[in-house]
Amino acid sequence: MNPRTLSAYAQRALENARAEAVRLGHDAIGAEHIVLGLLRGDGTAPAMFARLGLDLSAVEKRLEASGRRRAGRNSTEQLAYTSHAKRLIEVASKEARESGTVLSAEHLLLAALHEPRGTLVKILSESGISADRAQAAVTPGQPRAPALKTPNKGTTRAGRAIPWRLLLLLAVPLSIVLDRVVHAPALAVFLTACLAVLPLAGYMGEATEHLAHRTGPTLGGLLNATFGNAAELIISIVALRAGLVGLVKASITGSILGNLLLILGLALLIGGIRRNELRFNRTSAGMSAGMLALAVVALVLPALFHALHPESAARLSELRMSELVAVILLLTYGLSLLFTLRTHRCLFWSEGQTMEGPVWSVRKAALVLALATVGVAVESELLVHATTEATKTLGLTQTFLGLIVIPIIGNAAEHATAVVVARKGKMDLALQIALGSSTQVALLVAPILVFAGVLLGQDMNLVFTPFEVMALGLATGVTAIITLDGESHWFEGVQLLAVYGMVAIGAFFLV
Repeated sequence: MNPRTLSAYAQRALENARAEAVRLGHDAIGAEHIVLGLLRGDGTAPAMFARLGLDLSAVEKRLEASGRRRAGRNSTEQLAYTSHAKRLIEVASKEARESGTVLSAEHLLLAALHEPRGTLVKILSESGISADRAQAAVTPGQPRAPALKTPNKGTTRAGRAIPWRLLLLLAVPLSIVLDRVVHAPALAVFLTACLAVLPLAGYMGEATEHLAHRTGPTLGGLLNATFGNAAELIISIVALRAGLVGLVKASITGSILGNLLLILGLALLIGGIRRNELRFNRTSAGMSAGMLALAVVALVLPALFHALHPESAARLSELRMSELVAVILLLTYGLSLLFTLRTHRCLFWSEGQTMEGPVWSVRKAALVLALATVGVAVESELLVHATTEATKTLGLTQTFLGLIVIPIIGNAAEHATAVVVARKGKMDLALQIALGSSTQVALLVAPILVFAGVLLGQDMNLVFTPFEVMALGLATGVTAIITLDGESHWFEGVQLLAVYGMVAIGAFFLV
């Protein structure tokens, strides 16, 4: 790096980082050493930790323990920067260039706050401190640097710059008028109800994001996990009440397939167009792959029981078996929340989602969430009641409707978010949306629907068709192969989309 592009404090911080790596006997200069170098510098970093109320000595111990140590290293050997450290310096340099100044210690510290896999971010996350709050502590009373802002999931998919949501809200009264006043054909009601669900699901997601921002990382993560697939769950419960059990089952597997293949495929394709390589959290991807494998087992066993005992007398045992499997899935899902949100939260940290613009009050967010939920329930009634006639008119089967159409409608807002954040290079967040939604459907939504069937008097079991089970198993395997190495590129996105296209074709011709 050219010393002329560095301020004296930044140059001293980098020199201190090298000295810290040598002193600790580490094999390379990492992002944690740069933070240690900043702590020995002009006072910007210590002042930030003081404003955040963190124990400086405890922070230093965590930073010192995070580097890799190799026995027998010559202390005079030239140390290289790790990929994380290089990326930190690159981000800081870019921000300095855009602001027309030399690289300062403040730029390095701000970049460290946004290094996804950095120890500093893990320390802050464990203390319940967002990157946004820490950034404000670096430069109190000054506006945040625009290059370091991160997109908000709700704002991105439904912000002021996207007027389509407000336009689509017109479909809500239109669908009601077509059904209750005009008594229009079922196809017209079905299409307008589908359009109406899109903005309502977006409002549900945005309200959840604002509530999560107000309640802190743990409760906020729980809110996101609980309401992530609320729109689709409502549609499924309404369809279940109408006796469309086959449609509900297809929508469960269709939602998982859509998240694994369509959303993730689009995210990798769009995110990789301008980048040679995409990197993300291997631990999170590995856990999601394990959870999805568990879901495949949960679907295979009831289907196997059904194949071995096709007689009608075994239907009650089949239902009881599904209920017990559903209990296990719910317990596993609850423990997964404990694991990711509490005991091992630092392993799953990804790029934070900060709110652009004013954060809604709890009252406003709760009101919007309640109204949007009611709206989705009303539109779901219209959509489900028009389903049978509409599918006949379009020449579609209920299997295709459940596997392809309904999951896309229910998750459209979330789909758009994953693609937008992937385009901006935030692959950890994109994978969190796609894979997290898949595991939620498999381990939370499906069991809830089993017990909803008990309450509604419908035999909702976990016996899925061989096509659905095979498609889910193959999709899980392909996704695991692509994501478990923690890196990807745009062509792997194309491969996932190709698999989804073949599944859609199979569902179209399936009678």
